[in-house]
Amino acid sequence: MNARFEPDARVTADLARFRAVRAAMPALAEGLSAEDLSAQSMADCSPGKWHLAHTSWFFEATILAPADPDYRPVDPRFQQLFNSYYEALGERVARPERGLMTRPSLDEVLAYRREIDRRMVAWIAQAPTGGRERYLLELGLHHDQQHQELFLMDLLNLMSRSPLDPAAYAQEPRRRPPEPARGGAGRFEGGLIDAGHGTQGFAFDNEGPAHRVWLEPFALAHDLVTNGDWIAFIDDGGYRRPELWLSDGWAAVKAEGWTAPLYWRRGDDGWTVMGLTGRRPVDPSAAVRHVSFYEADAYARWAGKRLPSEFEWEHAATSAPDAFSNLSGEVWQWTSSAYAPYPGFTPTQGTAAEYNGKFMANQMVLRGGAFATPEGHDRPTYRNFFYPFQRWAFMGVRLAEDAPAGRKTDFEDDTTRAFRDDLVEGLSRPQKALPPKWFYDAEGSRLFEAITDLPEYYPTRQETALLRERADDLATAFGPGAVLVEFGSGASEKTRILLDAAPDLGAYVPLDISESALFEASERLRRAYPRLEVKPLLGDFENLAPLPGDLPRGRRIGFFPGSTIGNLSPDEAVRFLGAARRMLGEGALFVLGVDLVKDPAVLVRAYDDSRGVTAAFNRNVLVRANAELGADFDLDAFAHRAVWNAEQSRIEMHLQAQAPTTARVDGRAFRFQQGETIHTESSRKFTREAVEDMAAEAGWRVVRFDASAEPSVALALLSS
Repeated sequence: MNARFEPDARVTADLARFRAVRAAMPALAEGLSAEDLSAQSMADCSPGKWHLAHTSWFFEATILAPADPDYRPVDPRFQQLFNSYYEALGERVARPERGLMTRPSLDEVLAYRREIDRRMVAWIAQAPTGGRERYLLELGLHHDQQHQELFLMDLLNLMSRSPLDPAAYAQEPRRRPPEPARGGAGRFEGGLIDAGHGTQGFAFDNEGPAHRVWLEPFALAHDLVTNGDWIAFIDDGGYRRPELWLSDGWAAVKAEGWTAPLYWRRGDDGWTVMGLTGRRPVDPSAAVRHVSFYEADAYARWAGKRLPSEFEWEHAATSAPDAFSNLSGEVWQWTSSAYAPYPGFTPTQGTAAEYNGKFMANQMVLRGGAFATPEGHDRPTYRNFFYPFQRWAFMGVRLAEDAPAGRKTDFEDDTTRAFRDDLVEGLSRPQKALPPKWFYDAEGSRLFEAITDLPEYYPTRQETALLRERADDLATAFGPGAVLVEFGSGASEKTRILLDAAPDLGAYVPLDISESALFEASERLRRAYPRLEVKPLLGDFENLAPLPGDLPRGRRIGFFPGSTIGNLSPDEAVRFLGAARRMLGEGALFVLGVDLVKDPAVLVRAYDDSRGVTAAFNRNVLVRANAELGADFDLDAFAHRAVWNAEQSRIEMHLQAQAPTTARVDGRAFRFQQGETIHTESSRKFTREAVEDMAAEAGWRVVRFDASAEPSVALALLSS
């Protein structure tokens, strides 16, 4: 009987990964001429041909040759030609002279690469199990990925030297499109945090060991600095003002004649920039690239901010990765940290000891990852490093600021600014008011979830039951690969009913104004639905931003449960539904939850419960104003009040002053007479006819309307 051969699964995976990584650089070289790949533009760069050969030499020198005492190199001459900086491995060609090596030819280099790949495949097929062997294989693959990015950096610098402004590629070779900006900054309280790479997964030796670091409170910008931001810096004399620059930085400005980022040029039609697709107009919304540490530091000082330390960046990226746009995948981000060893650092044993450790002087750390960084190569602990004057790498800026306890950061985000503006404007009206969206910070979201469990509060209970009854029918209408967009998502609990009913959903996009609630709910859903793409969007559903550009192509489905539409005025509701229709696009559906008109006594009890939870929820908006805006509301001076307004068909919630009191907001004093109120919420109640009229005015039509048992709520399915 013939024995059945079962391939080793690990060997199969190693071979597949090796082949995929090694195929990447030849793919980048495809279409480029031998001249493109042989020239060297400056001492810091290397020819593409050298990158193709050096990454092959690395496998030969660190794995193949040490593994066999009788090993015969492919070509002994290559040991000198393609050694980079490894003193232990003998002589080498000085980096500035790599472009003078016209031989071996490009064809010979590619043949060398193929032969090394053949030998490595045979070595991997032997299923090496030693810890050092396994590490060196991983190191070699990550080393190859590093040079894939260097290949593009150096190629761009070479193309920039030509007056022809040639395009290396028709499209920029990148793994994904940029993420849209989110605005503002995230605040972190600091304290004693863990930094550095632990024991799980591959990391370079300079990323460890893991250790403790003390951080003071700080804020980190959600977005990268853009070209438009940088143009403002230039226009304000940023490159002409020595007070903004470190001494060595100012010396570099004068010596090098810097007036803009590398590759920028000002013409009659404005700024252009050289990229891998040739010279193009500068995109003001794109992240600025090719700026040195000196420039990044000067820009931060001009902006009244600073660069983050590498540990602040790592802590923020680890604690709240979804709060930020383009943490990786766009540009490496300068930090204020010098490249130095962590406490207890020991370099990798053997030849690889020269990989990182000997460069730990006079360089600065960058974190993140660039558009050219290969997939799977970046991680929050990754420490990239360059000299502070270097600019040709894909380098950019994310700003930070100190945020001492008890003081709101000057790095006020758009949400905080909008809260302040709404509160000041609302308190200036004859009938003081505040939009209900400001209820929902983390504590407000928690209190609302508690409200939904109260016996008096029927809307959530009734809507949840109705949603369970109708979820399968709704999901059938969605179609495969649909994208579910929930407006004002909160804890996303009702969403699970739809997610369970639609296992073929392409993605879920929760949108909420509360950053903490949004990202906590997103993490819970990722754990519960590991195959679902969850793309949280921080924002205000009354001012909708475009959807992320990298979503699946399935039908867009809006989801707005909880009768939150009733919190908007009739005009606001129509504007919102119209904006949602435009956001979701042609062919979209919209699942709208509404509360129906009923006995006023039932309504009042639902909004003024016997346990006082709704009262605490209402009053929390003043707690939030005191904490986030530095206001000084006397919380004991205000009581919760709920009333039915029959004329407007709505329940109203107010905060009523129990005695004369004064509150200060943003330096302004607002006085309250006894009995005067702040109108905090209106919850409109609907009939089917009212829903149909509202939908039609916004460009939707009602294709299904399901009402629950008493006390009744309804789900309306709208079609664009």
